[in-house]
Amino acid sequence: MSDNVLSLNSVPLHTQLRDVLRARILDGEYPQGGQMPSESELGALFRVSRITVRQALGDLQKEGLIFKIHGKGTFVAKPKTFQNVSTLQGLAESMTGRGFEVINRLLSFKFIAADKLVAERLKLTEGEVVAQIKRVRLINREPVSLEITYLPRALGERLEKADLVTRDIFLILENDCALTLGHADLAIDAVLADSDLTQALEVEPGSPIMRIERLTHDASGQPLDFEHLYYRGDAFQYRLRIDRQKGTQA
Repeated sequence: MSDNVLSLNSVPLHTQLRDVLRARILDGEYPQGGQMPSESELGALFRVSRITVRQALGDLQKEGLIFKIHGKGTFVAKPKTFQNVSTLQGLAESMTGRGFEVINRLLSFKFIAADKLVAERLKLTEGEVVAQIKRVRLINREPVSLEITYLPRALGERLEKADLVTRDIFLILENDCALTLGHADLAIDAVLADSDLTQALEVEPGSPIMRIERLTHDASGQPLDFEHLYYRGDAFQYRLRIDRQKGTQA
């Protein structure tokens, strides 16, 4: 029997196709970063319907083995890059030390009126002017995250002429503004890609996105930098170590 002909047994066709495609990915027949055959090509190759192909690819996407780029096709996923969050570091600071190239696509830098949430986080009055910076972060030339940063006006004015394309904001605050960073509070959840995220991160509408809300303080505890970070779920991980507190009672 040909390797491309699925069996007529009790196992659903989409499950058989998923297993065959998974084996070819793991064997390197479909290499990491490479483009998969199109849905119509797979349907013709394995003599199955497009619905069957979509079900199989959907399962592989849930497993993290493939990802889709809107308008371009389906690709074999690369090993996810990750950032260890046990220490407070910017993305480039963390990645470049491990051999990754990190650059930024500056989408906008403007001064706006702080909404209720931004004002609350930065301990400002609602409507007070703040700087808003939007950047797409690219790791090895691939868009991985959309970063939306809010800073008090005076601090934002100092960053207007800074190199926001190649440098982390944390390092600019420390080295150019002579500020000492203290700690950050993080909240992590998941959202589905809307039109803005679809365009910025080159993913399909509705793709899973990891959202991080991060509020960074200086050494005295004063909030400096409030951010929303949106990471592609297929391309990035946050990792941390958690130790069990000594003396914990059952």
